[in-house]
Amino acid sequence: MDILIRKTDGILTIEFNRPERKNAITGAMYQTMADALIDGEQDAAVRAILITGKPEIFTAGNDLEDFLKNAPAGGKPDASRPVYQFMRALSGSTKPVIAAVSGAAIGIGTTMLMHCDLVYVADNAKLSMPFVQLGLCPEFASSLLFPAIAGYPRAAEKLLLGEAFMAQEAFQMGMVSKVLPLDELIPFATRQAAKLVALPAASIRATKALMKRPRAEQIESAIAAEIELFAAMLQAPEAKEAFTAFFEKRKPDFSKFA
Repeated sequence: MDILIRKTDGILTIEFNRPERKNAITGAMYQTMADALIDGEQDAAVRAILITGKPEIFTAGNDLEDFLKNAPAGGKPDASRPVYQFMRALSGSTKPVIAAVSGAAIGIGTTMLMHCDLVYVADNAKLSMPFVQLGLCPEFASSLLFPAIAGYPRAAEKLLLGEAFMAQEAFQMGMVSKVLPLDELIPFATRQAAKLVALPAASIRATKALMKRPRAEQIESAIAAEIELFAAMLQAPEAKEAFTAFFEKRKPDFSKFA
């Protein structure tokens, strides 16, 4: 199974389990995660959610072959696609979500963290949002949330250049809750989840809802705007050059595009 789902002691764990492909996410994997989040939302026994990967890799983001094969037709966004179902399920979760990240977290591997409540990263974590490098634009409301978290100058540097940044810098920007040694990451995140399980569920939900409330409509609007632009840009020459270069293992040449 490329995604492992388990429920233990009130904790729903969603684990990337495709290390041979660097945990690159396919449509089927998005659907599995979306279904798990929806099920967890409806299951009263689930009181906390933990999302994690492997020690050496969280996720390389979208599986590009699968992603391009199932790209929205005609550059029009399709809200029924599994990736969008996952986005809605994660951003709309009323239960506390913890991310435990080690190794690389690329693209949506980083943007999904902005929708988690507690983000713990190992000291080997390496985050990146290389959308511009692929001829695309930010997604999952990162164009709204990242400047709010890190401040515009630092957000602009990471989103416009698309360059990776390490765990300690992510912590300094306010993006993550804590940086831990690799061997302590999962035990610590699991203990934090257990603490949440032991607290009053209604109070947790109310507190999360109140904190999320001021930006709820903005997040929905940002996701919708990004999806529309992302789908259109996916059909543009710049993206085609970026993806062709990726598969040909060469540096893309954007000099011919205005």
